Amino acid sequence: MLFVFLADRLGRPVAELRLDDVRADAVLAFLRHIEDKRGNGAVTRNCRLAAIRSFADHLLRHDITRAEQYGRILAIPTKRATSRVVAYLEPEDVNAVIMSIDAAGPAAHRDRALLLFLYNTGARISEALAVRTCDLDLTRPRQVRLHGKGGKDRVCPLWAETVAALRMLPLDPSSDTPIFRNARGARLTRDGAAYILARHVTRAAQTRPNLRRRRLTPHVLRHSCAVALLQAGVDVSVIRDYLGHASIATTSRYITTNLELKRKALQSFWARAGLDRRSPSRWRPSSELLAFLSSL
Repeated sequence: MLFVFLADRLGRPVAELRLDDVRADAVLAFLRHIEDKRGNGAVTRNCRLAAIRSFADHLLRHDITRAEQYGRILAIPTKRATSRVVAYLEPEDVNAVIMSIDAAGPAAHRDRALLLFLYNTGARISEALAVRTCDLDLTRPRQVRLHGKGGKDRVCPLWAETVAALRMLPLDPSSDTPIFRNARGARLTRDGAAYILARHVTRAAQTRPNLRRRRLTPHVLRHSCAVALLQAGVDVSVIRDYLGHASIATTSRYITTNLELKRKALQSFWARAGLDRRSPSRWRPSSELLAFLSSL
């Protein structure tokens, strides 16, 4: 994207760009372009800048004569991004979405197995769609091996309900194909998984009005799994390993998001403070006072 932008800006083909064209002012102009023209947010802008910095760092190691030029690129600061509230579903909502799959047939079996698998394991959609039969162990202890980011594998346990749904799929132990496939037998795509979830959310919204007008993606089920584990009292470090986060700071954001945990914390604080929210009882005169008043 940077090379195409520079070529358009300089009026030359990409093949005729030179190292002297890759300067800090040109990179800043590119960053403004992706924000103003392409509508990219601060997070995307910072990701683009990180890639350009890696390129500049590579050039610096192999072309010391332009060290100042590359150093100016490396000094471009990132932009502060507004932290978004993590979107998640409560367990009742997830259950309603899964229970909306009431039809029979290969497609329904796949949809139910996919949604249960995503919620059970908290897997990224790319990890779930890459699972093969050899990664599954449907006998005790029921588990799956997920291939995460950076070549890091992790093992997640499976519910009995998830195993039962997976057994309904045409699993071939001798095959190396992914377990979640489309109607043509090819590997299910991210867009296909998003379509499946959206279709069943729309159906569940008929009985759960709060699901209407919500933009839900398969990644929301990963967030929902994390929040459910947090509400169940699971330690944050365990959730980090369960989800495959590199840093516990990534996992800790679920604490700031979940209203139920904040509500429980507030109730505990109220009780610890010794404050009584109950209205004071009505004053009632004693029998001795009433006798004294009658004698007057």
